Amino acid sequence: MSQVLLVVGTRKGCFVLESDGDRRDWNVRGPFCEGWPVYHALYDTDSGNIYAAAASEWHGATVWRSLDRGETWTQSSEGLGYADDGDLKMSKVSSLSAAHGRLLAGAEQAGIFESRDDGATWKLLSTLDHPASKDWNDPDKQPPGHLGVSATIPHPDDAERFWAIVQGYSLFETADDGKTWTARNNGLRAEWPREYDDIGFCVHKFVYSPTDMSRMYQQNHCGMHRSDDGGHSWTEITEGLPSDFGFAAAVHPHDKDTFYVVPVDPGHARTMHDGKAAVWRTRDAGSSWRRLHEGLPQSDAYLGVLREGMTNDALDSPGFYFGTSTGQVFASCDEGDSWKEIASYLPAISSVEVAVVD
Repeated sequence: MSQVLLVVGTRKGCFVLESDGDRRDWNVRGPFCEGWPVYHALYDTDSGNIYAAAASEWHGATVWRSLDRGETWTQSSEGLGYADDGDLKMSKVSSLSAAHGRLLAGAEQAGIFESRDDGATWKLLSTLDHPASKDWNDPDKQPPGHLGVSATIPHPDDAERFWAIVQGYSLFETADDGKTWTARNNGLRAEWPREYDDIGFCVHKFVYSPTDMSRMYQQNHCGMHRSDDGGHSWTEITEGLPSDFGFAAAVHPHDKDTFYVVPVDPGHARTMHDGKAAVWRTRDAGSSWRRLHEGLPQSDAYLGVLREGMTNDALDSPGFYFGTSTGQVFASCDEGDSWKEIASYLPAISSVEVAVVD
């Protein structure tokens, strides 16, 4: 029977949750990575390795890797840094992706690094050349916890095509492996002054439908949005949700019209509304929404979920998972109709990724 792995990044190391294909009972292993703050961790289905992007105030930025599903770990940071005589300085590795036999790492200050030897060595691929880079790399214009390139999202079939999010500024697309970039923000909303016409939009999470690459969704600082043309334009689909703010999102692996988000209070708290935990689902591409809460705490549950804190597997009956800023992991095996807490009392969770392995 297949095994389901959840790789969980936290403020104090990486954890691995394991279950069989029924996904009823879970075993928790960890913490790994010597308790380093982990911003994003994942399982690479091509190599069978686990990678964790980490940064320590004492020791700098690195990528941890395990070649044996978490039993042993080593650091992997050769080449993971900017030139000593340049303007950019490496403060953290904030995001990872794996596809087409390579790894991509998003960094702060904003840059993308690649590895083609299972994370043993790295080289700089792109700094997303744009006139606004002087702003997004200016420490005086960055909020606490700034991530730089908060995500890279590979195309499933085209190794040279992928998307990148520069936190607080733009969703970008490249079709030539990072040599040139096009902003993909047409139709988005921003509630602040913008110096540039094409950027200045705060994209939190971007996903596409595996069944139709023209259908995409995003959770934005200002609303939830859908694209029907591969990200060239966006339509807001916020109506019916308790707020227009949140971080986490997931798309159904077999139905392009089914999309999940976790709206949160847009104020300083950024927790689920009224202390009642819920995930919201649309089955009609955002025309209507349903609140999903069965099995989730409905009193005094001031939970937050970060941008990489929600994911799903692609089994015939897909499982959905999210981790919270207070260390709980919840899972659903019935497309969100009911939920079960499968891990408790972990450190604050920054990312949850899933893989189904033999």
